[in-house]
Amino acid sequence: MKLHSTILGEGQAFVFLHGFLGMSDNWNTLGTRFSEAGYQVHLLDQRNHGRSFHSDEFNYEVMVEDLKRYCEEHKLNDIVLLGHSMGGKTAMLFAVEYPEMVSKLIIVDISPRYYPTHHDDILNGLSALDFQTLKSRGDADKELKHYVYDLGTRQFLLKNLYWKEKGRLALRINLKVLKEQVNEVGEPLPMHAKFEKETLFLRGDRSEYISSQDESLIQSHFPKAKIRTISNAGHWLHAENPDDFYAEVTDFLDS
Repeated sequence: MKLHSTILGEGQAFVFLHGFLGMSDNWNTLGTRFSEAGYQVHLLDQRNHGRSFHSDEFNYEVMVEDLKRYCEEHKLNDIVLLGHSMGGKTAMLFAVEYPEMVSKLIIVDISPRYYPTHHDDILNGLSALDFQTLKSRGDADKELKHYVYDLGTRQFLLKNLYWKEKGRLALRINLKVLKEQVNEVGEPLPMHAKFEKETLFLRGDRSEYISSQDESLIQSHFPKAKIRTISNAGHWLHAENPDDFYAEVTDFLDS
């Protein structure tokens, strides 16, 4: 029941949590940059994602405990914690429940509020992939295109493919459980939850995940929050504008 991780560099621990249907590999490039800047970067796969374990339990409470066990196992404290989307919700709750373990918090393109389920087409498309007949990533892309029209989103999703054995593709994610329990991804931060330390919220200017209406809610949970907007970026702002993303995070960490 241990989380898989990639660890880069030496220095203060900087922990990264990916979003729904993502994995630690999504953060390799930026993780390397931060490790070269003097941090020990931990790129984690959350449960039911990437190379981490599969489980029938899937909610923010258990993902927070997964992270706590990981930090204890690796003797990490006073961490910088960054989470994107679903990983941002995990990071928020972890910081609220274990504030003594977090020095600074960075939340990427997600608000503490409730989000209705909006992944149906993606999950249906992944479920429709027939791994008895698919022989290449290109074949999978053609099938997924019937459900997911955006090329960038398909490329992100197809990172979950791997060769289970010679000539046989499979998905790393625990698709069955994620599909059954997708409602958990939209759950809000508890009403009275509060984290009093320095916090940075980053949003993409083309994303609708953090609206102007969310700003007062963010401040109520995170009184020391700064909210910054990354230009020319949507929900995957760290991939779409990595230079501005890196600059904003570095300014926050250095302040």
